[in-house]
Amino acid sequence: MSDPTYAGKTFRFGVDNGVVFHNTYAADGTGLRYETVAGPTKGAVEDVRLHAAEVSAGVFIVGWVEQSGMTVTHAMNLNTKTVHAFWTYETPDGRVGELHTGTLEEI
Repeated sequence: MSDPTYAGKTFRFGVDNGVVFHNTYAADGTGLRYETVAGPTKGAVEDVRLHAAEVSAGVFIVGWVEQSGMTVTHAMNLNTKTVHAFWTYETPDGRVGELHTGTLEEI
């Protein structure tokens, strides 16, 4: 993978369900600090280790596992500033997955 073009940057990630994150990527592209700034988990902050691959120029698959056990995968297109996100988490009825779309704005 060439140098990840998201490395060292912070993006506002607005999700189709109304949740908004500020995602700050480590300078080497291997870490992420996310902060939920709108939505039901507003105020949540976590540092996670990233697994990433560039699938074409400016398009990355980025994934991580959160302390809660939630898994998150982003198909992040920096050319169009869009994200397709898939996450899974446990509920009392078992593990569920959600697919979302969103937009990026560098801040």
